[in-house]
Amino acid sequence: QNHVFQVTSMIAMEPPASLTANGVRDEKFKAMQSVRPFPADRIDEFAVRGQYGPGTVLGETVPGYRQEPGVNPNSSTETFVALKLFLDNWRWADIPFYIRSGKRLAKRVTEIAIEFKKVPHRLFTDADAPLESNILVIRIQPNEGITLRFGVKLPGRAMRIRWVNMDFRYGSSFGAKPPEAYERLLLDCMLGDSTLYARRDMVERGWEIVTPILEAWKKPAVDFPNYEAGSWGTKAAFDLIERDGRKWRKL
Repeated sequence: QNHVFQVTSMIAMEPPASLTANGVRDEKFKAMQSVRPFPADRIDEFAVRGQYGPGTVLGETVPGYRQEPGVNPNSSTETFVALKLFLDNWRWADIPFYIRSGKRLAKRVTEIAIEFKKVPHRLFTDADAPLESNILVIRIQPNEGITLRFGVKLPGRAMRIRWVNMDFRYGSSFGAKPPEAYERLLLDCMLGDSTLYARRDMVERGWEIVTPILEAWKKPAVDFPNYEAGSWGTKAAFDLIERDGRKWRKL
C-alpha cells in the first residue's frame, strides 16, 4: 500500500511552497489526510482482492500462486487488489480515484491516467461518434513519459472527430534511459535527500486507511484463486468500476 499511496498523494497534492523534503511531504500528507474512510459494512463496494491461478503470460504457461516454489498450497495471500478512493477536500470532492495493482497480470506496466471531466455543454452535436473524455496518461514504466489523448476534428466540412495522442518519452527525447527507481533512491539516500522517502506520519496514515479493509477481509474467506495469470484481474474488479459507468483502460 505504501507505493500506491505515494503515487496517489503525488497526483492529489497541492503545489508545495518549496521543493524541500518536508515542503513536498507536508503536501502529500495533507492529501492523504483527506482520504474518506471506508464504511466498514460496505467494504466490497470500495475494495476487492484476488489471487492468481495457473495461466499464460506472453505465450508461456505459468503456475498459480499456490503452485509457486515455497508457497503454502492453501495460501490465502492476496496478489491483486482494486480500490475506489475519495478525497474529501476542495479540489477533489466527489472525484473517484480508481486503483488497480497485481502480480502475474497480462502486462507489466505502471501508469496514472487522469480523465478530464466532460464539458457542461456539447458543441459538436453533429459528430458521428460519441465524444470521449480527454485523458492525460503519466507512464512510470515502461517507456517513461506522458501522453495526452484528445479529440481532433478531421479536415473537411463534415463534423467528424478522431482521437489522437500527443506523446512525450524521456528516452527518445533525451537520448538516454532514465535511471531505475531504486538507483535514484539510493543516490538520494547517500546525498541525504529524503524528498522521495515516506515520512513516518505518511506511513501511519496509510495503515489507518487500509486497516478497515484488512479487518473486513479476515472474514469470510475468499475462494482463491479467482483470476488467471495473464489476465487483467478479478471479475469483481471490473464490476467495481463498471457500477459507476466507467471502465478500466486497455493497456
